[in-house]
Amino acid sequence: MSNDKSRDAISEAAIPQRNNPVEVVKSGSPIDVILWVIALILLVGAMMVSQYLPAYWAPANDVWVRVGVILACIVVALGLLYATHQGKGFVRLLKDSRIELRRVTWPTKQETVTTSWQVLAVVVIASILLWCFDYILGWLMKFIIG
Repeated sequence: MSNDKSRDAISEAAIPQRNNPVEVVKSGSPIDVILWVIALILLVGAMMVSQYLPAYWAPANDVWVRVGVILACIVVALGLLYATHQGKGFVRLLKDSRIELRRVTWPTKQETVTTSWQVLAVVVIASILLWCFDYILGWLMKFIIG
């Protein structure tokens, strides 16, 4: 393993860097596949805990024990998914998205209210036009069919 921070410690695959958003990494490792399978098994197990676990483990009759087991399965599964190359890329995407959200110029309250009224007016006008069109077509059908 190298000390290069641009590489994933487990799979030795390159991690997309912030300064180069065009870089797309298509390589992973067999360990990533194993981690994905284990995480999916844990998530499926978390869905089935309430139904099947109390029959095999007496303490699971308490609802809080089942909630704890479900949360533990989900947390471990998310941890395993984070350990994959795709998980690290997803976390980087979330961080970059947060940075981009800070750069957005949000509309003022007045602009939002004005735009909302404009949208409402267009929706009302379009619905009236569609109703008229439907009414005319219905009248034509009655006229033609009898």
